[in-house]
Amino acid sequence: MKCPYCNHPDTRVIDSRPAEDGSSIRRRRSCDVCGKRFTTYEKVETIPLIIIKKDNNREQYNRRKIENGVLQACYKRPVSAEEIQQAIDRIETKIFNLEEKEIPSSTVGELVMEELKDLDEVAYVRFASVYREFKDVNTFMDELKKILG
Repeated sequence: MKCPYCNHPDTRVIDSRPAEDGSSIRRRRSCDVCGKRFTTYEKVETIPLIIIKKDNNREQYNRRKIENGVLQACYKRPVSAEEIQQAIDRIETKIFNLEEKEIPSSTVGELVMEELKDLDEVAYVRFASVYREFKDVNTFMDELKKILG
């Protein structure tokens, strides 16, 4: 790793540990030439994931969209921020474990609903009502019966 201060091409690692997010490694480095220290983060490079939308348009996977949907569904519900982040992490892990380059948005939506069902039933119904585009009360009741039955 090149030193950001003196551009010497070789530095040494003083300390390595998992970063706070748990998905990367934090390395403390030192330059033998100028003596300065700096920190680097090492993260696994994932394959670029493309989401196929309902209208067959394609866009790059964006974790933020899942976060926004889950946060809206859990709005004013007794679900902690930590539980929400853990749920989003599990959803993302399931998505990447599919090991596909392109995934339909319907698959992502179903994974989100599966996770919300275990997290909070009201959040699940909120998300389902938007995701499944409930047209009337009967469609809404059918979804509630699935939860209750």
